[in-house]
Amino acid sequence: MEVFADYLAKIGNPEHRARTEEVLTWVAGEFPDLEPKIAWNQPMFTDHGTYIIGFSVSKQHLAVAPEKAGIDRFSEEIVQSGYEHTKQLVRIRWDGPVDYSLLKRMIEFNIMDKADCSTFWR
Repeated sequence: MEVFADYLAKIGNPEHRARTEEVLTWVAGEFPDLEPKIAWNQPMFTDHGTYIIGFSVSKQHLAVAPEKAGIDRFSEEIVQSGYEHTKQLVRIRWDGPVDYSLLKRMIEFNIMDKADCSTFWR
């Protein structure tokens, strides 16, 4: 996870840093064919040059950004997992659990949905 080392080092709260590293490490382990990268000062994963999922940190939560199509597809499950979301991101509170099953389904959906995509964004 060298690609994310500088990003992680800048997260001041050690618990937030550890949680973020845990999630990024999980994604990399679960989806070894995705390319980890930093773009727009945020960690993300791409597949054949197209965006699959990105992350960012705030004071209250870890933001997960699967693009609007991913939010639309999983909106009900996101709410059932106890997360708030906007049109572009899911908020996982620092004091709550990570629903890795939901995260996996969102990533799998984006990989499949963007298999023939030739642009970075939808």
